Amino acid sequence: MLKTDGDGPADAASRRDEGAVSRFVERFAAQLTDAGMQRMAARVFAQLLASDGGAMTSAELGEALRISPAAVSGAVSYLTQVHMVSREREPGSRRDRYVLHNELWYETFTRRDQVLTQWGKTLREGAAGLGAHSPAGARVAETAAFFEFMQGEMLGLMDRWRAHRATLDLG
Repeated sequence: MLKTDGDGPADAASRRDEGAVSRFVERFAAQLTDAGMQRMAARVFAQLLASDGGAMTSAELGEALRISPAAVSGAVSYLTQVHMVSREREPGSRRDRYVLHNELWYETFTRRDQVLTQWGKTLREGAAGLGAHSPAGARVAETAAFFEFMQGEMLGLMDRWRAHRATLDLG
C-alpha cells in the first residue's frame, strides 16, 4: 500500500510503500540491536531515520511502531543521552518532537574520537602502572596503541568524508 509519510508534500515523488518502510525499520533496528544498541532505542532511531522530516512526536512514534508511550520515553531517553536525537518543543504546543541531529553520523564518530582519547590516556596510565614489560602491561600498551592508531585514522576519514559529502547530490 502506497501513501505519503505526512512529513512532506503529498505528490507522487513523496509516496512511500509503508510495508517496505516498516520492513526497513525493523531490519535496520535488528542490525543496530545486534551491534549493541538497546532494542527499542534502535527501533525508534530507525523510525526517525525513515521519516521524511527526521522528527516525530512521541504519539507518532508510538503509533508507527505500535509501542507504548513508556517504551517511546525510555528509547528517546537513551537516544538523547547518547546524542543521537534531541528534544524540541513544537511551536505553540506542549508536545515535544524528537529530532535526528544534523550530520548525525559525523557527530557520532566525532564523539567516538573523544572516547578514544579518554580510553587511550587511561590505557597508557594503566600500562605504566602494570609495568611495560609485564604481559599485562604489554597487552594494555598494545591496546592503547591500537586506539591511538584508530583515532588518527578516524580524523583522516572524517576529513575525507566531508570532502566526499560535498560532491554528493542528495536532493
